[in-house]
Amino acid sequence: MTSAPAPAVTSAKPGAGLTAVLALSCGLTVANLYYAQPLLDAIARRFDVAEGTAAFVVTATQVGYVLGLLFVLPLGDLVETRRLVSRTLVLTALSAAVCAAAPSYGVFLIGSLILGITSVVAQVLIPYAAHLADDASRGRMIGMVMTGLLTGILLARSFSSVVAGAFGWRSIFAVSAVLMLGLAVALPRILVPREPEHRMSYARLLGSVVALVPELPALRRRALSQALMFGAFSAFWSAVAFELINDHGLDQFQIGLFALAGAGGAVAAPVAGRLGDRGHSTIGGGLLILLGIAAMAAAGLGRDRLWVLVLAGFAVDFAVQGHQVLSQREIYGLRADARSRINTVFMSSVFTGGAIASAGTGLLHDSGGWTAATWLGGGFAAAAFVIWGLAALRARSREVR
Repeated sequence: MTSAPAPAVTSAKPGAGLTAVLALSCGLTVANLYYAQPLLDAIARRFDVAEGTAAFVVTATQVGYVLGLLFVLPLGDLVETRRLVSRTLVLTALSAAVCAAAPSYGVFLIGSLILGITSVVAQVLIPYAAHLADDASRGRMIGMVMTGLLTGILLARSFSSVVAGAFGWRSIFAVSAVLMLGLAVALPRILVPREPEHRMSYARLLGSVVALVPELPALRRRALSQALMFGAFSAFWSAVAFELINDHGLDQFQIGLFALAGAGGAVAAPVAGRLGDRGHSTIGGGLLILLGIAAMAAAGLGRDRLWVLVLAGFAVDFAVQGHQVLSQREIYGLRADARSRINTVFMSSVFTGGAIASAGTGLLHDSGGWTAATWLGGGFAAAAFVIWGLAALRARSREVR
């Protein structure tokens, strides 16, 4: 496969204002994936479906995101970034509006699927940020934008619960539609132009994504282990709203306050980044996975104590987000010329793991309740620890030789 030399790309050292815009845009866009999680009980009652069935809304959104990662994100190498972002955000706004007005569960599910596909704009903007920054500031730039993305993930559930508690569960999707339309109009006027870097067909570009998998063993390992960690995350947050309502009597507003526990996990990004910069990626990754396992065990054993669930929610998010930062730090250094496509492989794997876990949680919750959900999440994290252990042993063996 060949491609023409990349055309001239506008380069700049982005100021604080542009960095903040990118971070905010990533956070607002990726939040669409999580708005439904604390609302599943209300959605189940409105559409008269079982709780386990309602949990498939999370699965549909995550499956949509995977499809977007596979088939929309690579377009960042073929389509001018501002044009790709603005047009995709218009579709995001329309799909959020469909969710807000859905007359049936089936229509809501379809709207959620499309909402997931188009919310991939968050992942388009991360490689864009890396391209804009010079070598000296690239790590800091990516870290700041990732902090915005992680904050959006971690605050989405609280924001959704508070808005839904005040105005009804549909209102959060109406708010999202307005926000996405605003971004679609504003970002093309703010972002620095960046022309495509490759001159190849869309089919060849997709083929080059597939070729990265056998080429880069570290990418395979990191993608699989983070997929398992994100599976633990999805198992916890897909089922905890039912636990809080049914066993602890919390209302929608109180669930939003509970979800703030997860927002504390945003501090994992700078902590993990410093660990990686100091050469502690291996031990740091192992400790974070063990934290995830411990959090799921505590959540299952301490289900009757609300404070235990609060701490478990914080620990799960801290472990998963910290592990992701360490993973991305490694994979973005594998091939500088293929960061967007590496991101496609990594993030599509991550959200495939999340979709499988949320689907499994929906199936298991109806029969095994919260205990089954925590066992599933703990099992996913334990599998990630096995992968970490095997990689650490191989690395130690190479050092000995």
